[in-house]
Amino acid sequence: MRAPAFWQRVPPSPIARTLKPLAAFYGCVAGWRMGRVLERAALPVICIGNFTVGGTGKTPLALAIASLLAREGERPCFLTRGHGGKLRGPVVIDPAIHDHREAGDEPLLLARTARVIVSGDRPAGANLAGQTGATAIVMDDGFQNPALDKDLSLLLVDGAVGLMNGLCLPAGPLRAPLARQWEHADALVVMGEGAPGEALAEEAHARGLPVFDATLLPDPQVLEQLRGGRYLAFAGIGRPAKFFETLTRAGLEVAESRAFPDHHPYREQEIAALRARAQSAGLRLITTEKDAVRLGLADDITVLPVTAQISNVKALASLLRRALRAP
Repeated sequence: MRAPAFWQRVPPSPIARTLKPLAAFYGCVAGWRMGRVLERAALPVICIGNFTVGGTGKTPLALAIASLLAREGERPCFLTRGHGGKLRGPVVIDPAIHDHREAGDEPLLLARTARVIVSGDRPAGANLAGQTGATAIVMDDGFQNPALDKDLSLLLVDGAVGLMNGLCLPAGPLRAPLARQWEHADALVVMGEGAPGEALAEEAHARGLPVFDATLLPDPQVLEQLRGGRYLAFAGIGRPAKFFETLTRAGLEVAESRAFPDHHPYREQEIAALRARAQSAGLRLITTEKDAVRLGLADDITVLPVTAQISNVKALASLLRRALRAP
């Protein structure tokens, strides 16, 4: 989905105020669900979630967490519901067999680093993870889902936009009341700079939670090959503007951009239109790794990989070690 413009209005817009009764009901149900009795997995569970719907950079952060676990000698396994895919699982994803229509785009991207299990039933997926020889589970969604207990919950926020108007769905982007979500958080990760992220970091500190700063960094080798070109950038992720900003900060000239909804299934005519526009304007097409999963092979479209660089990695590794030792 694409975040409605009125979510970004502070103070809340008339539309948001009109939707407040629905938001109150939604928040009450979501908050109640978060407090339900959970099932305990046999393996340690590290969950990466966010306060809001929309993109905050969970997939790059999940990949970075899995790499940290591997350095600790663990065998991480990703557990996800496979948003946008048809599979309900539990099933181990095989990129040679499953495509984005079955598995979703994020599981295929995660599968390049570690084993991925797609399962709408989180406990069943966790059980399968144990059977595959994994020693730790990394969830890139499911923070608000009560089905599976978590040993460490890292809440991720986009520093530039924060919580927007701070209201629950559908009046705003919050998945559950803010106070309820703080109760289940073990640490905050702020992706990128901005006053909204700084305000949340101050609140996390006041609650005694550790705060980590993170930045999305483009692959330096790929970036070097792209310098000097002019680009038509397009993306169907939670916040396409974040990708466009990353390109600009990296020194690339983004002459034009096109934003699509998150997990957008590109149609042939849409790609043909992008190619035609790029050719007529003398531009090169560029997009994200997640979009590339949904595009298939396209030699004329440049893909810029990004990784999440986390501040104070030693402290984060210490948090992970404590989670791994949880009984």
